[in-house]
Amino acid sequence: MTNVETSRSIHAFVHEVRAALAAAAVPEDAEPMRAYMKSAMPFFGVKKPARVAATKPILAALRTADVDDVVAHATALFHAAERREERYVAQDLLRSHRKKLRARHLDALEALVVAGAWWDHVDEIAAHLVGAVLRVEPEPTSARLRAWSTSDDLWLRRTAILAQLAFGAAVDVPLLEACLAPSLQRPEFWLRKAIGWALRQVSRADPGWVRTYVASHPELSPLSKKEALRLLR
Repeated sequence: MTNVETSRSIHAFVHEVRAALAAAAVPEDAEPMRAYMKSAMPFFGVKKPARVAATKPILAALRTADVDDVVAHATALFHAAERREERYVAQDLLRSHRKKLRARHLDALEALVVAGAWWDHVDEIAAHLVGAVLRVEPEPTSARLRAWSTSDDLWLRRTAILAQLAFGAAVDVPLLEACLAPSLQRPEFWLRKAIGWALRQVSRADPGWVRTYVASHPELSPLSKKEALRLLR
């Protein structure tokens, strides 16, 4: 596509998604959904099954699109969102193309983390999108995760910690340790919880390593320790 064609396509895509969600909205669900998520951004009131059904044909139209065009459409929708479900659709689109994502898309993913700044966006992006890039381009992605792990933005730190959440026995342990280390003594709940969650996932494949790690890091918060050892007691 030319730049003009891409711009028109993106504008139409955002409009279509917004219209589909508005048509599927259950207004009485909107405020409870917003309150549960503690979101400043309002909701349409479209729960996940209805969201997926309403936007399936729209996302299907991009099934064979170039991945750079997909990222452009998804990020535009995310940043232009007026209701939170629009951001969820952007994440749905990126997740459906996650195997095509590459290190050149990390800038875009970083911008989504910073803009999203809450667990429902960040955890999805970390585990399923950044994690997908790490699998295929580990060297540049590892370098970016190490940089994020020392960021002033706690959500980038959380992303670095959770990027290998779905790796199972394939976890790069030195990388995980490097991403954990800068946040071990940080006070934020979201970092302490993430540390424990990441370690708990590793414990499924290597319980001995997790026990040793926890025992050798007394600076871990009680919350991190509790979460890390949850499956081992």
